[in-house]
Amino acid sequence: MIKWQDFAPASTSRRREGTEWSITYTFSAVESALPRVLLIGDSICNAYSGPVRALLAGRVNVSFWASSKCVTDPVYFRELDFMLDAYPYDVICFNNGLHSLSTDRTEWDAAYRAAVAFIRAKLPDTKLSLTLSTPLKDAGLTAVSSTLNETVKALAEEEGLPVIDLFSPMDVLERDEFWSDTYHFHAPAVAKQAEIIAEHVLGRLGLGGAES
Repeated sequence: MIKWQDFAPASTSRRREGTEWSITYTFSAVESALPRVLLIGDSICNAYSGPVRALLAGRVNVSFWASSKCVTDPVYFRELDFMLDAYPYDVICFNNGLHSLSTDRTEWDAAYRAAVAFIRAKLPDTKLSLTLSTPLKDAGLTAVSSTLNETVKALAEEEGLPVIDLFSPMDVLERDEFWSDTYHFHAPAVAKQAEIIAEHVLGRLGLGGAES
């Protein structure tokens, strides 16, 4: 039996934010005829989940879990385990990063790798893709996001996993035009992110689009 406790960090120096949150929706919850994708991320995922659902309507059902929790949080793996148990998924798009910009890098690297290992061990038949974190309006924070993404890309290459690049297409955009604050985006940029995610999911399912 795969236990989340066997993958979660034994200890962490992570300090929680003033408000921690989790949002999860499962659409078409009683519908099993279509494949289902689980989107995992943060507020960026929360924003693009609706447009992704619209783009995949009639072809792929959508679930998502958006959370402020870093992979080093003591209960992250417990919540992840709950989500993985909730429904059968054909594809999972996994992201964790923007709430980890100040997390100890060694701890984050280890916990991120452990989270990917846990997902693969628990759902070995589900197609897993790793989603890169987006850039930010602030150049210094963007540099940190980029370094976190390097860990993601290195792991993806080691494990033969596809990467969904939400960083490069956003990084070339004009900050004052497309960002609504330091972290978040206006609707046109969110729509582009949704297009990238939806195309990737369709490709992984052999329904059109590109896998990477």
